[in-house]
Amino acid sequence: QVQLVESGGGSVQAGGSLRLSCAASGFSISTKSMGWFRQAPGKEREGVASFYALIGSTYYADSVKGRFTISQDNAKNTVYLQMNSLRPEDTGMYYCATTQVSWIFIPPTRANSNKYNYWGQGTQVTVSS
Repeated sequence: QVQLVESGGGSVQAGGSLRLSCAASGFSISTKSMGWFRQAPGKEREGVASFYALIGSTYYADSVKGRFTISQDNAKNTVYLQMNSLRPEDTGMYYCATTQVSWIFIPPTRANSNKYNYWGQGTQVTVSS
């Protein structure tokens, strides 16, 4: 069955960096849109980034463009989110997710969030000022 396991969260000061990992099993990440979402307390869940390997498509939320980079290692079936120049507003629980459908790029916009059917347990990121 599909499993997603995130790791790499932690506490950093503003300006610091973290790299999140999402180890996938039960499917090949190269065939699906792989996304990172985050949710801060009292706020709506936000799609941060996504990647579709077959055509190299990427999506970044405006709030993270130029600071975050999504990538994946197909041999390890793992997706990464490199987060640089972190800000206190980046604080939240970060989730890896993927879609039920394959062979299509689905950006993790609000309208598409219900198309991401499989979720990891999340990893906490805390950025202090």
